[in-house]
Amino acid sequence: SEVQLFANRGYAVLQVNYRGSGGYGKVFEEMGYREWGGKMIDDIVAATQHVAEAGHVDGSRVCIYGGSYGGYAALMSAVRAPTLYRCTVGYAGVYDLGLMYEEGDIPDSWGGIGYLERVLGRNEERLAEHSPVNRVDELEAAVMLIHGTQDRRAPVEHAKVMRRELERAEKHVTWQLYGVSGHGVYSVENRREMYEGILEFLHAHIGQP
Repeated sequence: SEVQLFANRGYAVLQVNYRGSGGYGKVFEEMGYREWGGKMIDDIVAATQHVAEAGHVDGSRVCIYGGSYGGYAALMSAVRAPTLYRCTVGYAGVYDLGLMYEEGDIPDSWGGIGYLERVLGRNEERLAEHSPVNRVDELEAAVMLIHGTQDRRAPVEHAKVMRRELERAEKHVTWQLYGVSGHGVYSVENRREMYEGILEFLHAHIGQP
């Protein structure tokens, strides 16, 4: 729905089937294991650079948006390629990979820890390196965070600690918190408010199409 929203307002929208995403079989998905902040982000950044260098979009006016893993990827891409993105929007995202072992419905579920060990690994140094919350000083993009307080998949602690670290680094963060929302904002009223907020954020940082 967000693709249609942005396109309807005149923005060019690029969706990337990065390694680890669905639709290309199990082997392709497994190529993303332990590469959440590595090769998966490489694919997103490379695709963005390609369309900009090909002249399809104005490379000086690019924003990245995503929800859930996409929220993580939106922040991590802006960390990895700080001069490529003017702004980044994380919606119901995770920003501290180590925290995923401690909070939420994944570690609480049967087999959840095993799943995390398979897709993220247990290397604490690598988890820290691939966590946007630890790399806010590298961010140059304007940041918007959107989260629901009742999110069990990506608990709101992720957004709160990300906001705290951004503010510690004296970086402005646009913040939308929804008290009656879980892993996504679903009521018509809240979605309208959220979408209007995102569009206002885009207009402020990359302008009108």
